[in-house]
Amino acid sequence: QVQLVESGGRLVQAGGSLKLSCVVSGRRFSGYAMGWFRQAPGKEREFVSAISGGGRSIHYADSVEGRFTISRDNAKNTAYLQMNSLKPEDTARYYCASSATTWGGAEKDYVYWGQGTQVTVSS
Repeated sequence: QVQLVESGGRLVQAGGSLKLSCVVSGRRFSGYAMGWFRQAPGKEREFVSAISGGGRSIHYADSVEGRFTISRDNAKNTAYLQMNSLKPEDTARYYCASSATTWGGAEKDYVYWGQGTQVTVSS
């Protein structure tokens, strides 16, 4: 059984930083891309960032480029999302997901999802 468990979300002031973690179990971690997505109340889920299975390819949404950093530690079966210079519009529930292949360029590529962790940025 594949499980993804996110952690690290909390209330933070604008301009602050958070680091989200996602631990994957039940699946060979290094072979698959990992992605981070978010969903704000009343909005559709949106792509935030993705990292390839080997960690060499990375992609960010324009809205977080330069502020967020995705990474992975294949030895720990864990993906991370470092979020700096947080803005109120970053407030959302953040989900990690594991792709069906070594790269995940679209939401449809992801087959396993976590339950999410809430990030709230106050102004």
